[in-house]
Amino acid sequence: MKLLKPLIFSLICLVGLQAPVDSHGAESRQKQSSGKTTKAKAAKAKATKASKARPVKARQVKTVKPLRQRKMAQAVAASQAPNAAHLAALRSSAVVIIDPKTQDVLYQKNQNTVMPIASLTKLMTALVVLDANQSMTQQLTVTSADVDRLKYSTSRLQVGTKLSRTSMLHLALMSSENRAASALGRNYPGGTRAFVAAMNRKARALGMRNTRYVEPTGLSSANVSTPSDLAKLVIAAEKSALIRRYSTDHQFSIRQGRSTSVYHNTNRLTASSNWRIRLQKTGYISEAGRCMVLYTMVNNRPTVMVFLNSQGKYSHAADANRARSWLAGYRTGKVKRRH
Repeated sequence: MKLLKPLIFSLICLVGLQAPVDSHGAESRQKQSSGKTTKAKAAKAKATKASKARPVKARQVKTVKPLRQRKMAQAVAASQAPNAAHLAALRSSAVVIIDPKTQDVLYQKNQNTVMPIASLTKLMTALVVLDANQSMTQQLTVTSADVDRLKYSTSRLQVGTKLSRTSMLHLALMSSENRAASALGRNYPGGTRAFVAAMNRKARALGMRNTRYVEPTGLSSANVSTPSDLAKLVIAAEKSALIRRYSTDHQFSIRQGRSTSVYHNTNRLTASSNWRIRLQKTGYISEAGRCMVLYTMVNNRPTVMVFLNSQGKYSHAADANRARSWLAGYRTGKVKRRH
């Protein structure tokens, strides 16, 4: 019994000492728990207040089309609307596209602007030569008078070469041979001065009111016209089978002394299977830029195209391709007329 009393006393002391520690720990845990709860409630209240003050829009999720579907959509768009871009990319300063059957102007840009026309002049030269009814087999001689002393351009047609009038006309239209055109004008009844006068009379007769010629080659920048006037010239010239043939031939050979000279067409579009060209003429001097006229078929419809002052060696041909692409869409009803 004496031994039990000290043992019981020791147990009571141990229990008394641990009780305050446990109650303190419980109280501490309770305070921590209540602190966390208070903070959570405060954060929730703050979020609720913010959501009421500034509503949050629902995020829109963009749907992404499958790759094949996107490619098909792009292809359809490209097939339906390349045309406006084609016309916007034209590099010619003045353009007109006409339906010669109806005289409708399908597209125009500065169609009445007067500017140099370079070797487009030779179409009028050809008309005046044919109107004179001179012998086409008559031999004409290239002389020093036919040498270019205005631009000092070169020529493969040698002084002293003799060719028939028809061969001179062939070279002038197909290869834009300046000495050939000069010889044609010089051998007109009354000479070059009378020839130029006949050119201007013919222009007036065709209704080309803003056109003026001073010589038969186009080397002078004083030979001027407008796209609208030149369209009238093209329509008139296309009626001549000889002009159609000579202007669209791919090549022509002549004899000069003991050698043969092979000439080619200045217009590369005549060799393209994508084009059906009935008549064409190109021209270039620095003042006129690149120039070209065409009488062609687009969607089996006759079309006259005139391009003046295009910058870049092949820019006039590129413009013609763009215009043809646009016109093909226009005539199938896919695009509207542009003015």
